[in-house]
Amino acid sequence: MAKSFVKQGDTVVVIAGKEKGKTAKVLEVSPKDNKVLLDGVNVVTKHQKPRSQQDKGGLIKKNAFMDASNVMVICPACGKATRVGHKEVDGKTVRVCKHSECGASLDKAYSKKVKKQTKAEKKADATVKAKKEVAKTTKEKKETTKVAKTTTKTAKKAPAKKAEKSKEE
Repeated sequence: MAKSFVKQGDTVVVIAGKEKGKTAKVLEVSPKDNKVLLDGVNVVTKHQKPRSQQDKGGLIKKNAFMDASNVMVICPACGKATRVGHKEVDGKTVRVCKHSECGASLDKAYSKKVKKQTKAEKKADATVKAKKEVAKTTKEKKETTKVAKTTTKTAKKAPAKKAEKSKEE
């Protein structure tokens, strides 16, 4: 059985076709055919003939299946249309947002766990960056103090030599 990157209940945006730009909720997924059924998108009109006296005929509007390649999943955390990546959390493969700043889970059961991991990783990265910046500033301060000390030493020596030269003349 083929796997689909879209699951029932996801919010998606249509990226191709006559319904391009519309957002909708996924009602049904057919991974075998690589098709999705969206709420209020790709609505077709079916001409139905009455089969008995109780049935009414006429024009019936219904949702039609659309190819899954024409939709992109919207990340619930960042609100952007995203490609779907996979990450392993607690021994299970979870769908995640591929945006560089987000990385949140698209699966509802694991969304909090993945967010906490990414926040923890971000905090760790931020502390490492802060330590590097502090190290840089301390090195710069040391270098500037060294330069200042050498300039003050040379400045003190130079006037004394000039004074001695002026006395000799």
